Amino acid sequence: MRSNLQKFLLLLLTFHALNGFGQNAVQLVVNQVAKSQEMVGATFSFCAIDLASGNEIGANNANLSIPTASTAKLFSTATALEVLGADYRPETRIYIEGAISKDGKLDGNIWIRGGGDMTLGSRFFNESGHERDFLSTWVDTLKKLGIKSISGSIIADGSAFGYAGIPDGWSWNDMGNYYGAGPSGICVFDNAIRFTFKTGAAGTSTEIVSMVPNVPGMTFHNYVKSAAIDDDQSYIYGAPYSMDRFATGSLPAGRSSFEVKGSVPDPEIQLAYELATELEKAGVKIANGYKGVRRDELLQTAKYGSGFSLAYTHKGQRVKDIATLTNMKSINLFAEGLLCLVGYKLNGKGSTEEGLKQLEKYWSAKVSFTGLFLKDGSGLSRSNGISAVHFCTLLKAMNSSKNSALYQSTLPVAGKSGTLTGLCNGQAGEGRIVAKSGTMSRIKSYAGYVNSKSGKKIAFAITINNFNGSSSQATAKIEQILNALAVY
Repeated sequence: MRSNLQKFLLLLLTFHALNGFGQNAVQLVVNQVAKSQEMVGATFSFCAIDLASGNEIGANNANLSIPTASTAKLFSTATALEVLGADYRPETRIYIEGAISKDGKLDGNIWIRGGGDMTLGSRFFNESGHERDFLSTWVDTLKKLGIKSISGSIIADGSAFGYAGIPDGWSWNDMGNYYGAGPSGICVFDNAIRFTFKTGAAGTSTEIVSMVPNVPGMTFHNYVKSAAIDDDQSYIYGAPYSMDRFATGSLPAGRSSFEVKGSVPDPEIQLAYELATELEKAGVKIANGYKGVRRDELLQTAKYGSGFSLAYTHKGQRVKDIATLTNMKSINLFAEGLLCLVGYKLNGKGSTEEGLKQLEKYWSAKVSFTGLFLKDGSGLSRSNGISAVHFCTLLKAMNSSKNSALYQSTLPVAGKSGTLTGLCNGQAGEGRIVAKSGTMSRIKSYAGYVNSKSGKKIAFAITINNFNGSSSQATAKIEQILNALAVY
């Protein structure tokens, strides 16, 4: 017969075996995922903390800094809300340089001074067909001032945000595509071009039917083929400011109309062209057409002092609304624009570099920047390196912010909204997780908050690089962890 001591030791061993030697249910699931066949060769960073106590709930390579794709937008949107404020609205100003004669001739130029408004003419903030309404307002304003002709030009100036074109680490495969439109002091129509293709039989060449907006001076090289496929497998290539665009890949055969989106080569010159075109349609003659400060080397003349008069100020959308769309729909241009606006407001420089500098300055007392490598505001750069701990620390800080409720409202809800609509459907995590998702080739990530069934509020971050399987298989593994957090 076993002694009481033997019985106690057996019970103790059984308890530890069932509970992973003291590990909680979340950590057990994390361990199982980490050891799964699909994770062979993958890099997996995970962290979850109880926001009330600050205690760690589970971890795996929690301090490992790796590219995370669009979850990086959590830093941009948080910083914008904290620094700019929820109701901040970027502005675009119209200046008149010179005098207007009695017969309506402006002896000078009209300047468009960009303030980083990435929502100007945006399809996300305007009903279809109304994206150009702002131009009508601008034209009406100028005509009411008595302008009937212009001896100079329409000049667009986005110089306060620099002309880097794209942030560090963006791939050639992304440039030219709509999601690879870089930040700029002047944005218009989401800096996107909508190409309509007509496709024929499989293996034949495609035809460009239309391009909106029209981009004067751009040469488009179409190498896209029709194919027996059901989805868009085409790519548009082109460097910032280059007026050469190349389209390759395949589109579904037998379509009379198939839309593919690319990026506007030079948003600054594009907006000058758009206003000049609308003015001339309204009967205003422009002697010297349209120009851009970068292209036409006019930086030294954009002074806005003596001889300049402010004619109109266009206010963009509020930061809280931009941040909501940024996180819900994962819009790269908006995330980059918000980051640049931070640098512009705090130091008068709207570059990505300045935005990142001010971001670090703001968060350095709350978030350790050791091992944190941010190169852009959207996560499109593969040069970014962010750990799960970095995300959890940011999320913890935002949970104590006056903007906490607003920030969390910008995040999609699992199984309900935004980019998380298909996550944890019919599972424990549905409706209990609010988070930003991130997806790129060989990258899958989520970071946000969990309201568990036990009433705990949890901050978490998961990033997997080089997963051995499909994106849906990676999501299924991540769902196991999220469901465990939801019932923790």
